[in-house]
Amino acid sequence: MFDYEWEYSPRVTTLFGVFTAVALVGWLVTVVLTSIHMFALPAIPADAPVQGSIEVITSSWAYVFGIPLATLGGFYYLTTIGLALWWFDTRHPLIIKILTPITASGVLASAYFVWLQLVPIGEICPFCMMSASATVILFGLELGILRISDTPSLGSMLGDFGTVIGATRFSQILVPVVIGVLTILGMFIVPMLPLPDPVPFV
Repeated sequence: MFDYEWEYSPRVTTLFGVFTAVALVGWLVTVVLTSIHMFALPAIPADAPVQGSIEVITSSWAYVFGIPLATLGGFYYLTTIGLALWWFDTRHPLIIKILTPITASGVLASAYFVWLQLVPIGEICPFCMMSASATVILFGLELGILRISDTPSLGSMLGDFGTVIGATRFSQILVPVVIGVLTILGMFIVPMLPLPDPVPFV
């Protein structure tokens, strides 16, 4: 089917399993942070003094066009999870090469966010540091997979992108990713619902 060959070490499957687990942990961390943004921060008075992790996630650097960075991070992790599931479905090396710049960009972004915490803000958010650690681990696992795999160059495989897509069982990939997306979007929708006011205890 393809004009090239590739070979994986037996450890590649294990590394991809660990990769998927780490990406899932990273996604869960971003869900927790997003829920804090949506449900906890609105309860803090505007003039209340904040410090520590709350100062980090309420800073002007914690949002992009009004969207929490944690939410954008959630979509990043869902992308890596989807690509990992795609690899498990097709075992094609093109997916490994696609993952490389994505995980590298995650490390660069995380390095910038850690610098923001240490220098301009001067406070540390533990959940943010967990996410940063997850991105570094994902990149390290990706490099490890590349090192123990004999794969063709990216240029030689790009022409087969359509063939790989055609051999993909999308339900195994899209269902978990869509559930993750709906989970994140749900946290934005719930505060906008016309819910009744809480009844105070007497």
